[in-house]
Amino acid sequence: MQTIYQAHHHRRTNELVVPMAASALEQMKYEIASEFGVQLGPDTTSRQNGSVGGEMTRRLVRMAEQQMFGRIH
Repeated sequence: MQTIYQAHHHRRTNELVVPMAASALEQMKYEIASEFGVQLGPDTTSRQNGSVGGEMTRRLVRMAEQQMFGRIH
């Protein structure tokens, strides 16, 4: 099993740790874009992409924190 340190230093940053999660992440991206009224595509601005990516990150961190809390307590 890789440690976080090993994974960080031996993977490209855009490579998924769990490749089977790709479709779920893609679905999350489009759901958030829809919630924000962002039409994803080649004309999407960096700001719009950033808002979607930032919200994805917030939600993924929240999910991880909830899982960690459930395991610890």
